[in-house]
Amino acid sequence: KKKFVVRRRIDLLMRMDCEGCVLKLSKALTSLKGVESVSVDVKQQKATVVGYMEAEEVMKAVGKRGEIWPYVHHSLVAHPYVAGVYDRQAPPNQVRSTGDPETLNFTRTEEKLLFIFSDENPN
Repeated sequence: KKKFVVRRRIDLLMRMDCEGCVLKLSKALTSLKGVESVSVDVKQQKATVVGYMEAEEVMKAVGKRGEIWPYVHHSLVAHPYVAGVYDRQAPPNQVRSTGDPETLNFTRTEEKLLFIFSDENPN
């Protein structure tokens, strides 16, 4: 059976110290079959790969030096300052991704309290 691979974007957290690291990483990722583009942000220690490839192939190419980008925008998490979600090393406006439903969603009581003092409801 053939695998059906869709076009995807994979973000990686990579430790990069110098331009040599960036070149080595870029070369390893662009050599993968199906990769359309590779962009590297040294300041955030982030590499983005776009193309028709599997995440496992990308992780195999980078080896133990990288991991899937663990951060999401803070507005996607209901409680961004909970232990395990808040990360001082995260880029600005980013927190660690979590699968915990208590962290991701507000409780009914919290929702009611949030919307009591909204600009749309002056009463």
